[in-house]
Amino acid sequence: MQLVHRLALAAGLAAGVATAQAVPVSFTPLSGLTGGTIANTGVFKADLSSIGLASILSITITDSNSGAGGAPSQFSGFDLDAIKLSTTDCATAACAQGLAGIGVFDFVGGTLFTPGTQRPPADPKLFGTNAAGTGVDNAVATLGALDGESTTAIPGAFGFISLGDGGRISFNLSAALATAGLFLYIGEVGNNGEVAAGSIEVRDTKVPLPGTLSLAGLGLLALAARKRKAA
Repeated sequence: MQLVHRLALAAGLAAGVATAQAVPVSFTPLSGLTGGTIANTGVFKADLSSIGLASILSITITDSNSGAGGAPSQFSGFDLDAIKLSTTDCATAACAQGLAGIGVFDFVGGTLFTPGTQRPPADPKLFGTNAAGTGVDNAVATLGALDGESTTAIPGAFGFISLGDGGRISFNLSAALATAGLFLYIGEVGNNGEVAAGSIEVRDTKVPLPGTLSLAGLGLLALAARKRKAA
């Protein structure tokens, strides 16, 4: 097999890691607000039983890039307080806050963050991100708990991550979850409509993390080379 054909095959197979169709999710707001001491987090629930997938392996949240809602600078875009999956059907934000949630989120190694832009004046990085601004600072964002301090004061703000205008965050689950009787909860700091305006999708495949595709391609090329040598 010629090198160009092997490269095309490797790229095609590697891209197949996440070729499953992304399914958009519709949310309904729960009554009440929650969060930390400054509690202004709105909680939204999606019933995943009727989305048309038997199971899910990843969730992606994308800011609408509308520039509406939220605050400027490091607090631009969708402000995510927490994300939870549970078989408990909550009607109130307080109920969702008390949920332990199913332990399938790997906020350290299973999260892919693409920062959006900041509304001026720009800060060095978005709130709740790591030192480089390219990943989640889990000590600040605490995405497994509805504990966001709804303020732009520093110090003061805590417990969430700002995606920036057009920013995106994807969560790969550590195990596939059946959608029957499953509920997805999203906490939005400020409760200013960013959940309704943004895009939230689920897949039954994982989202490739940085380096996954290149490693897959190299592995396939190595396999092709070994087969050619053996032939």
